Amino acid sequence: MEFRTIKTFYTVVNTGSFQRAAEVLNYSQPTISMRIKQLEQDLDVQLFERGKTLKLTHAGRLFYERAGQLIAQYEVLDHTIFDLKNGNAGLIKVGISEPSASLVLPRILKQFLADFPKLMVNVAVDDANTCSQKLIDGEIDFAICGEPELILENFYFPFFHDTLDLIVSENHPLASRTSVELLDLRDECFIFTPANCPIRIQIEQHLKRAIGSDYKKMELTSSMSHKYFVRENVGVSIFTSTAHSELLEGTVRIPIENLPISPPIGLLTNQKEKDFDSTTKEFIDRIIYYFDDKKNS
Repeated sequence: MEFRTIKTFYTVVNTGSFQRAAEVLNYSQPTISMRIKQLEQDLDVQLFERGKTLKLTHAGRLFYERAGQLIAQYEVLDHTIFDLKNGNAGLIKVGISEPSASLVLPRILKQFLADFPKLMVNVAVDDANTCSQKLIDGEIDFAICGEPELILENFYFPFFHDTLDLIVSENHPLASRTSVELLDLRDECFIFTPANCPIRIQIEQHLKRAIGSDYKKMELTSSMSHKYFVRENVGVSIFTSTAHSELLEGTVRIPIENLPISPPIGLLTNQKEKDFDSTTKEFIDRIIYYFDDKKNS
């Protein structure tokens, strides 16, 4: 059963005659008649009652309903393929948290915008809770971030779990170590993200269990600036492997053996906006694929 035959049947019903269907589809009337006859043979049912007026049988009415659904789905698919081939002229507004904003997104965007040259992408770099609120307010279409505080209207899907490392200056006494434990970090000065950061809270909970209050700390709101302070030996930093994927010269990354924290990176969407256009879906798929590839490498 060919799609063009189904479309022919649907057009015959909509126009009310074989002749008008032939004019709409730019076929001869014998071609229309032949396709309807072939369709009835394929289905092994009679679709039209024989007589002077065009009237559907019960089977014909059922098939007409299903044919309409199939044609609508085909048109959506056809537009989707066209969009992928030619690139939609439009705007995607994405929210994203550090370090993914600086170290991941540019790599994905470079090829994506080359494939979709008519598209514009606006990027808002914010923490997870700010991304969540911007999603509610309609300021972004989706976000790539850690897990925000629970909001009923939003849905969070974690697709990657990061690990934590210690970063120190190459002149630090621990720089030659291949790994450390939390006990090795007694009396260190830690460069932390703000106090409301969920990862920072978890790190301090583990530190207090391991070494009590035998450490100093300072806050630095820009997570991507930590490595510059570490390089000057102002302090040490515990941060995600993604953040440390591009080490600053003069710094050293060291695995931590007993810090069981796996910060999630995920897709944050508004449940009211489930159906993204094909280009936005393609963009999201490329981001998730990047992290899947990183996880499996």
